[in-house]
Amino acid sequence: MTDNEVAKLQKEVSLLYRVAQTVHSLELKDVLREIVSVVIEVSHADSVLIYVLDPKKSELILRASKNPHAALLQNITMKMGEGITGWVARQKQPVAIAEGASKDSRFKYFRNLPEDTYEAFLSVPIITKRGVVGVINIQHKAPHAHSQMEINLLTAVGKLVGGAVENALLIEETLSLKESLELRKLVEKAKGILMKRKGLSEEAAYKVLQKKSMDLRKSLKEMADAIIIAEQLSVTH
Repeated sequence: MTDNEVAKLQKEVSLLYRVAQTVHSLELKDVLREIVSVVIEVSHADSVLIYVLDPKKSELILRASKNPHAALLQNITMKMGEGITGWVARQKQPVAIAEGASKDSRFKYFRNLPEDTYEAFLSVPIITKRGVVGVINIQHKAPHAHSQMEINLLTAVGKLVGGAVENALLIEETLSLKESLELRKLVEKAKGILMKRKGLSEEAAYKVLQKKSMDLRKSLKEMADAIIIAEQLSVTH
C-alpha cells in the first residue's frame, strides 16, 4: 500500500469516526444537517438531498438539502420504487451515474428542483437493522466519475447514520402525538367556552372556531388560545 493510499484510508477512518461520534442529536433537522455537512466534505458535491421514509405511507419525503429549498422541504415526495431514489430505497443498494442522470429510465423529474438538471448522480440508502429509513442523493453539475472508494465511503455513511435518523424520527413522532393531544385539549376547552357563551352545539362551536381560524389566517391553536385567554380576562374583571 502506497503512502497516498494509507493517507486516504486514514482520512476515511477519521471521517467515519466523526460520523459515529457527532450524528446523535435528538432533533431530526439537526441530524440531517450534520449528515449533509459530512457528505459535502466527502463528495464536494453541488447538491445533497436527503429523503426520509414515512413508513405509514411508504413514501420518501424530502427533508434536508445543501442548497436552500425551504418551500420544497416536505413537499417533494416519492413512493417506494419510484425514481432512482425510490429504487435505491427498495433495493437497499447504491446507484452511481457519472453523466446524463436524467436520461436514466428510473429518473423522476421535478421541474421546481434545479438539481434535476445536474449531470452526475449518486444515491445511497440510509439503513438500520430493521430496514431503510431514508436515501441520500449526491449530485454534481458537471459529469463526475464516482470512484469505488467514494461509493463505498458514502454507503458506509448511510449505514452509520441510520440509527441516529431512526431515533430522531421516533422522537419527532412522539412529540407530534403530544402536540396533537395538547391541541385537542385546547380546542375542546375553546369549544366549551363558545358553547356556553353563545348557546351553540358542539359541532356549531367547532365550525365557528374553524371559520375564525381561516378568516384571520390563524392556526386552530392560536384561535383556541385567544378564546381561552379572552375568557380568563373576562372572569378576572
